[in-house]
Amino acid sequence: MSLATPNDHNSPQNSVGLVTPQQVLIEQPLNLACGVVLPSHNLVYETYGALNQEHSNAILICHALSGDHHAAGFHKDESKPGWWDHYIGPNKPIDSNKFFIVSVNNIGSCFGSTGPTSENPATGKPWGADFPPLRARDWVESQKLLMEHLGIDCWAAVIGGSLGGMQAMRWSLEHPDKLKNAVVIASSMSLTAQNIAFNEIARRAIKSDPDFCDGNYLLEGKMPQRGLALARMIGHVTYLSDELMGQKFGRDLRSGDLLQGKADPVQFQIESYLNYQGDKFSDFFDANSYILITKMLDYFDLAREYNHDPVAAFKHAQCDFLVISFSSDWRFSPDRSREINDALIAAGKNLSYVAIDSDHGHDAFLLPNQRYEEALGSYLCRVADQIQGIES
Repeated sequence: MSLATPNDHNSPQNSVGLVTPQQVLIEQPLNLACGVVLPSHNLVYETYGALNQEHSNAILICHALSGDHHAAGFHKDESKPGWWDHYIGPNKPIDSNKFFIVSVNNIGSCFGSTGPTSENPATGKPWGADFPPLRARDWVESQKLLMEHLGIDCWAAVIGGSLGGMQAMRWSLEHPDKLKNAVVIASSMSLTAQNIAFNEIARRAIKSDPDFCDGNYLLEGKMPQRGLALARMIGHVTYLSDELMGQKFGRDLRSGDLLQGKADPVQFQIESYLNYQGDKFSDFFDANSYILITKMLDYFDLAREYNHDPVAAFKHAQCDFLVISFSSDWRFSPDRSREINDALIAAGKNLSYVAIDSDHGHDAFLLPNQRYEEALGSYLCRVADQIQGIES
């Protein structure tokens, strides 16, 4: 067994190269948890690597709140790689030489899959605020329909961080015979009250924007960019750690002079950074999608149907698990991962757990970290070896 080692992710030989998003119209009805039925829906996705003859080497990548299908490689005429490019590609932890990797933009998002910006077939106008509420299980059911479209009977692994990890756990319960491994990174079996509070503050920021128009801003030719930018700033602060913000920005000034009372308004570097992040986000993300997906996060409770007993819930899982946490992540703290571990152990499941030291907060699951890369790569190398052993 070879051990995946850290690579220079900007090196051409370690990139999946140019990728082209694909789109499929799923014409089978999707029964949402809220009771609404979508007769059909569009999904945008990307794939990396090749599907083997037995169709046994497929991995599903589940994105988090603001993620999309573009997880690795480059789009034509763009210099920025996919959001998980450091971890997906040839000889990287999620190795495209060994696996057929599928990254899908989920329904309710705003990057081409059916969501609030799509046309409501009943009205001929954008869904807007009328798009039905979603649950993580709806994303899983939509992904399963894509799985069938691609001719895959069982995932070698379902992998995700944050909300993506929630999807991986939900897969293990909803379709236990359809995945061999669940990789749950910086996640939780349900949100804490503090997490729900932060999400509600962000939603209130969006709804307070005069251009929100009760969610019908597209029909009014408006965009609640100020509210969405503020929501992103609130969220972004919670994804970082105090240590990281201190290292990057401290109390450095961007402009102004504290010693001159009549100088231009003083702005700290951290203020400038957050304003930039908020403004950039509001240029490409949809406000209704943000509200919809944060509510989906709030609703998530893995063991709701099992009298809130996670051990009873995980009794239904058949796959192996890898759980990863990060020391400075206070949004989805290591305690939440240990709760997952305890429930899996009590349920008698095969489990690997890795606690990673990092000062990057919740965003650490997206960023380079040698121990994280080695742990994820080593686990998936074993998965690849198992596939090869079965085929031979």
